[in-house]
Amino acid sequence: MPVRLSSAPAPAEWGGNALLSHDERGMVIHLPTPSLRAVQRAGRRLHGQGLRRVQLAGDWHIEQQWAFAQGWMSSKDEGELYWAGTDETARRLLDARLRCARWVRNLTNATPEQLGPVALAVEAASFITELAPARVSHRILKGEALRDAGFVGIYQVGRGSDREPVLLELDFNPTGDRKAPVAACLVGKGITFDSGGYSIKASEGMLHMKGDMGGAALVTGALGLAMLSGLNRRVKLFLCCAENLISGHAYKLGDILDYKNGTRVEIVNTDAEGRLVLADGLLAAGETGAGLIIDAATLTGAAVTAVGQEYNALFALDQPLAQRALSLAEQENEPLWQLPLAPWHREQCPSAYADTANSRPVKGGGPGGASNAAGFLSRFVPNEGRGWLHFDLAAAYHNNADEDWSAGGTALGLRTLARILLEHTG
Repeated sequence: MPVRLSSAPAPAEWGGNALLSHDERGMVIHLPTPSLRAVQRAGRRLHGQGLRRVQLAGDWHIEQQWAFAQGWMSSKDEGELYWAGTDETARRLLDARLRCARWVRNLTNATPEQLGPVALAVEAASFITELAPARVSHRILKGEALRDAGFVGIYQVGRGSDREPVLLELDFNPTGDRKAPVAACLVGKGITFDSGGYSIKASEGMLHMKGDMGGAALVTGALGLAMLSGLNRRVKLFLCCAENLISGHAYKLGDILDYKNGTRVEIVNTDAEGRLVLADGLLAAGETGAGLIIDAATLTGAAVTAVGQEYNALFALDQPLAQRALSLAEQENEPLWQLPLAPWHREQCPSAYADTANSRPVKGGGPGGASNAAGFLSRFVPNEGRGWLHFDLAAAYHNNADEDWSAGGTALGLRTLARILLEHTG
């Protein structure tokens, strides 16, 4: 079905103010006032009307085409989408975005039975290796080997499951020099299912926890997009993968974890597990000496409460870097909002028995829960937080379809993270 854009109002018989109409040449999206959101909503409506094979026809600029694609993509049926115009550079860029976004969304939407921790690590390594087989290497550390190597957070969170927890360390090194410096590291939360552990979630809160590995999917997809866009310096990817389940071997309230950097953490909420696994990934990233460390996670409900599901939340102690990230997100048309983070936030989860607790022992972590979680993570990054960005992905997953998105993963933030990598390492 051809789909065109028009700056004219819809014909009177369609209601005048209608977003969509149909004529002998196909579907028409009416945009008297230019709006990417309206284009995305038109894509969502057309998919809802059963269009599974779409040709964008006529005059579209690249951002309009991508906005349409975001709305038209579905959690049920990928369909076929053909871009407008003959500009090969634009087509290659759109194809790369679509390839990576679909991978992120499909992985995020996979059921917890399909996607355990090992499967997540293998899928991510396979996706990146396929893009540049001669330039990618990886190792998978799992189960008891995590404990032996000192990755206490991933091990403890995942030990309650029969499926072993995993740390994936992937190395994209286009230089061919094994001694080349690591320019940047990406760290992703890969909780493939989150019951809450002994701080168990209610059923309605647990239903969508297959999407709690959205951070791992997003950073992997962003690395892929950056590679397809010409990334030419060394980047490492760390995925912290586990199932947070209840069993006789699960970690418990009151346990104390001793991290590699000497930080001792009391567990006061087993449902504040994401920050525990990310701490291991951040420590591993810091050991590389990379000048840029980015972590991404579906970390807190507090971030969703603060910014809604239309924005992702950004935290940083490095304000010039944060401002650059916000600027790039705006250029990439991906909503991003900075929330407060100061050095004193690391003290906001006190413990009578350890250096810190992993949360406050109240529902949702209490006031400022997203900032307090970021403060906890700041204990595990080098250089007093210089060169570090933390993304709390409030917009990574939608429980239900709405006017803009299908249900499930959105891949929102993919372009921003890839752009930051390219700007920093290019």
